[in-house]
Amino acid sequence: MWPPECSRIAFAPPESAPEVGPLPARAAGTITFASFNNPAKLNDAVFACWRRVLDGTPDSRLLIKAWPLASAPTRRLYLDRLAGAGIAPARVGLLAPSRGWSEHMAHYGDVDIALDSFPYNGTTTTCEALWMGVPVVTMSGDRRVSRVGRSLLTVIDLPELIADTAEAYVEIAVSLAHDAPRLAALRAGMRERLRSSPLCDVEAMTRAVEIAYRNAWRRWCAQFRLAGALTL
Repeated sequence: MWPPECSRIAFAPPESAPEVGPLPARAAGTITFASFNNPAKLNDAVFACWRRVLDGTPDSRLLIKAWPLASAPTRRLYLDRLAGAGIAPARVGLLAPSRGWSEHMAHYGDVDIALDSFPYNGTTTTCEALWMGVPVVTMSGDRRVSRVGRSLLTVIDLPELIADTAEAYVEIAVSLAHDAPRLAALRAGMRERLRSSPLCDVEAMTRAVEIAYRNAWRRWCAQFRLAGALTL
């Protein structure tokens, strides 16, 4: 049995992460949504939700960052797919890979709200966004890959960012985008929220894994002894 006080995922943020900056919307005058997820996780249902989020947040923009976007044909492909979903290319920024992890993380300084992919949620991407102070809106599904976002946000006590339907996903993202004080407060306190949560308690997870291995070994030994006794 996995200890209830332990997260099922542990995140150990590198010390080289940039400091969390102020809410970018205050300087930009508009909300920037973003996805730094693997674009293989993006699909027509995701794009349809994102269009509704953008429609509900006038003048907002969408930033997508991923390795494949270093290719001009791939950038064109995604702009066409987004346009097909009703998202104007003028509202989209496509970012190619960064030269290093710190530079990659620094791009979150331009992001107000991260939009998770579904049904295949982000994992490391979500942890990185949260560490940089960016709240992540996720949609939960009926299998493990679509419940990672729920797990991560639950363990850091942000269940209000978890949606179970497309309608709720859009509503959560739009509502948050219209609440600058809430966004600023989340951003300012997010790193400490993670530090004090089971998500960043790497030692506790290590102990839980060690106990699980030890218990599995003891069960195997007990079965082996029983099997040996039955053959005598």
